[in-house]
Amino acid sequence: MASSSSSSSSSLSSILSIVVLILIVSTAESVKSPFHPRDLLPHLPRQVSWPILNSLYGAADLLPTFIGTASSGNDSVDWKGACFYENTAWLEFHNKSGSEFGGGTLHIKADKAHSWTCMDLYVFATPYRVTWTWYFISRQHTVEFPEWDGRAEYEYVKNKGVSIFLMHAGMLGTLQALWDVFPLFTNTGWGESSNLAFLEKHMGANFEPRPEPWVTNVTTDQIQSGDLLAISKIRGRWGGFETLEKWVSGAYAGHSAVCLRDSEGKLWVGESGNENEKGEDVIAILPWEEWWAFEQTKDDSNPQIALLPLHPDVRAKFDVAAAWKYARSMEGKPYGYHNLIFSWIDTVSENYPPPLDAHIVASFMTVWSQMQPEYAANMWNEALNKRLGTEGLDLSDVLVEVEKRGSSFDKLLAVPEQDDWIYSDGKSTSCIAFILELYKEAGLFGPLANSIQVTEFTIKDAYMLNFFENNASRLPTWCNDNDNVKLPYCQILGKYRMELPGYNTMEPYSHMNEQCPTLPPKYNRPDNC
Repeated sequence: MASSSSSSSSSLSSILSIVVLILIVSTAESVKSPFHPRDLLPHLPRQVSWPILNSLYGAADLLPTFIGTASSGNDSVDWKGACFYENTAWLEFHNKSGSEFGGGTLHIKADKAHSWTCMDLYVFATPYRVTWTWYFISRQHTVEFPEWDGRAEYEYVKNKGVSIFLMHAGMLGTLQALWDVFPLFTNTGWGESSNLAFLEKHMGANFEPRPEPWVTNVTTDQIQSGDLLAISKIRGRWGGFETLEKWVSGAYAGHSAVCLRDSEGKLWVGESGNENEKGEDVIAILPWEEWWAFEQTKDDSNPQIALLPLHPDVRAKFDVAAAWKYARSMEGKPYGYHNLIFSWIDTVSENYPPPLDAHIVASFMTVWSQMQPEYAANMWNEALNKRLGTEGLDLSDVLVEVEKRGSSFDKLLAVPEQDDWIYSDGKSTSCIAFILELYKEAGLFGPLANSIQVTEFTIKDAYMLNFFENNASRLPTWCNDNDNVKLPYCQILGKYRMELPGYNTMEPYSHMNEQCPTLPPKYNRPDNC
């Protein structure tokens, strides 16, 4: 034990010595040297390097710097890096893979380092992939793209090139920690296994196999207006996105839809996030048969689906006509990307599982804004302007404005979304916000409706509401018919048994879910947050 204690003390002493050295030298005038203490930041633990970075630099200084796009032909891009002062990059197309669209090699020549120990850290991105590396040797380097992701990426790179971003070297540990999320988005068995393993490791989730058949023979006569469909996708693009959404929010489902029965008794499904024939994610109202057939046979994300029937007392208050009026008014409108991330972020620091923080969020925004500027406006620019009471500011302008006001970006992200905000394309509702706004219009929140912002709710916040059936004898006769474990709701599709911790336990209250932390793995929730 003495040896272990001595070793730990020695390690701590070394780290503290380095920290002190960096802080002392950083206050002195810069001089050319074969060594600079700041060069040690990438080698320190993230918990140590980040506070130093934040003390030495402003928020905007730590964001990725867009260098340019490397394209084919005779075009090259030149820049001065943080370490290497003379850099050149160019892209070469090839077909070493023998595939339909081939791949490419990004060449980078780095020269004139300002010290012997510094490094430059880069992110290379297209809308279809992100990769990163670092350089600390003066020579020509290469980044291989063995095969483009189909015609779409090939055409994008041919016309626009590969985007290059210079990162602060102190972010090396953060990028290493984030690297294990990339397999989550692959539409393969490996990708699915990666999603399950990630959720088991970081959330403590369980994925107990259900007995076959994994699909329930549903008879729709026992499904009524207002019944909620909780959906968990576990592979492919949406599976990876939902896994990260679950991790940061504590939700055990990543998507949702709602049932509606019309005046003639026909059953429909209302869904925000349904892909139309143009490939756009919109709010759609589909016949049950069409929606259910797609989920069983065409949804390649391997969805796990549970039906959450309303409690009879709640159903008695449900104004079907008002619900239909609202649903029809929203039909065809875009999915609520504007406020998607803001339902998760309620606090300055207690919604970011390590290694995430507000700076990482801003870094992601910076990279994506450069590659897909039209999406940046849709995803966060308008929402950030709403919080500032401004119009038309892009992300860099927002950061400047926040600092002018003596505030910070993390505080801005935590400002609650307002249901009555109107964006350039109308009201913005994610999958669960659409359903809860429909519940509002149908009268389920009663006199609290004006003091609850449903755009602040995550899917977990929704299924925790005490709106649902609590008597197993009143569940549909086919509910969990093939399973030896009787859940308090009806799982109708999926290999793995769906967990919904906290299901049906929360009484609505004023300003609900506006200041709630969501830190894994326990996701402790204070009363009345």
